[in-house]
Amino acid sequence: MNGAETTPTSTFGLLQRVRAGDEEAFTVLFRKYSPRLAMLIHYRMGPAMRGKVEVDDILQETFMAAVRQLGDFSYRNPGSFMSWLCRIAEHTIMDAARYHGRHKRSPEQMLTLRTESNPAGVEPADSTTPSRIFASRERVGQVLAMLDALPDEYRAVIIMAKLECLSTQEIAEKLGKSRAQVAVLLHRAVQRLRQMESEHR
Repeated sequence: MNGAETTPTSTFGLLQRVRAGDEEAFTVLFRKYSPRLAMLIHYRMGPAMRGKVEVDDILQETFMAAVRQLGDFSYRNPGSFMSWLCRIAEHTIMDAARYHGRHKRSPEQMLTLRTESNPAGVEPADSTTPSRIFASRERVGQVLAMLDALPDEYRAVIIMAKLECLSTQEIAEKLGKSRAQVAVLLHRAVQRLRQMESEHR
């Protein structure tokens, strides 16, 4: 592992600080990873579930679960933490879907960080709650709108490569394509996304 990966503000360094009980490091990690994770959760939940559960609630529960399970995580590379968060998010979404299939969940059960409506929750390291961070992320909404406008295959490969941090081989296995086909597909998808971005400037 090189020096750049072990600085206090690198993902590895932040994880070490969280393990040591540094609450500020948790907030930095949340801010660093929540935009991409929020977009992934948005697509994994689907429209029906988004009508019952807020993306922000799943996002908060995912991070709190990650902190509880941090001892099980082994850092391999910069993308490994995001991949691990994605797996936790998928389990959190499945749990929420099963719960809502039985009965309505109360706000107190969903909100695990301290907010005005949940004063007994965990205190973030500063006064900016995750809900406020999420509400202010205009960029997330812009990217979601562009992803929605992409062909399904382009959107799927971008989500797997850029949000889930899957390797070309892993994407190829999921899609039933060769690595070369995935590389071409991803290249075209990213080109289309960049073209749309330049048109919106």
